[in-house]
Amino acid sequence: QVQLVESGGGLVQTGGSLRLSCVASGNIFSIKDMGWYRQAPGKQRELVATINDDDVTKYSEFAKGRFTISRDNAKKTCYLQMNSLKFEDTGVYYCSGLIREKQYNGDFGPWAALPGPEDTYWGQGIQVTVSP
Repeated sequence: QVQLVESGGGLVQTGGSLRLSCVASGNIFSIKDMGWYRQAPGKQRELVATINDDDVTKYSEFAKGRFTISRDNAKKTCYLQMNSLKFEDTGVYYCSGLIREKQYNGDFGPWAALPGPEDTYWGQGIQVTVSP
């Protein structure tokens, strides 16, 4: 069972920085895309940034120049460095990953070092609060 776990959130004042981490675990064969999303109180979830397996990144307009997404494939970890934080950045931040599992062979393995199904997974979310 694939899981994504976020860490590094908390309380920071305006202009401060936070570094979020997302660790993927489970019977993982490969990770294609990883990304960060956020949801402010009373608003819909929105994209923050994404990074693919070629380290190509994309950012929402509000994140450009302030946030940096990166990944460590050996550690199966994605990071979001957030600088110059604003009060408007407050919300719950979610990690997402397009992940391919190892092939499941039931009693004959059961988990082979071969590619299985690919699906999108989500972390539980972590609170980021920026004080005015």
